[in-house]
Amino acid sequence: MNTTVTYRKASDQDIDYLLGLRTKTMNPHYVDSGLPTDRESTLQRILYQFDKAHIILLNNEPAGLLKISKNDDKTEVLQLQIDPDLQGKGLGRSILTDILKEASTERKTVALSVLKTNKAQHLYTSLGFKTVGEDDHSYFMEFLER
Repeated sequence: MNTTVTYRKASDQDIDYLLGLRTKTMNPHYVDSGLPTDRESTLQRILYQFDKAHIILLNNEPAGLLKISKNDDKTEVLQLQIDPDLQGKGLGRSILTDILKEASTERKTVALSVLKTNKAQHLYTSLGFKTVGEDDHSYFMEFLER
């Protein structure tokens, strides 16, 4: 991908953008999973650990959201959403590859969860994530390079 990917901390001014992004990227999976898609539920998901939210910029234009939590032994990808118009072009793979490289040098596990109805699980599997658990709606996956 011959483009520049940068990040900026999300702010309250991004809420409308994030509502639109989440509606486009996640609501179909929530519908398929029988989970609520109303505005309040969507807003609660956006505001969950909002202090860890970053807008993904592609050539200085908003392209998605990365919400990530790091501690001493684990990096958790809380949310990764790429605008549907930009999906399938390697952006998500590139972002995750960078996260995995950084975690590997720090000897950290990378964890995420994915709805069972979300085809992104195939991307995660192709990058080496393994399913370590599940609940009614999601798979819990980890990547640990030893």
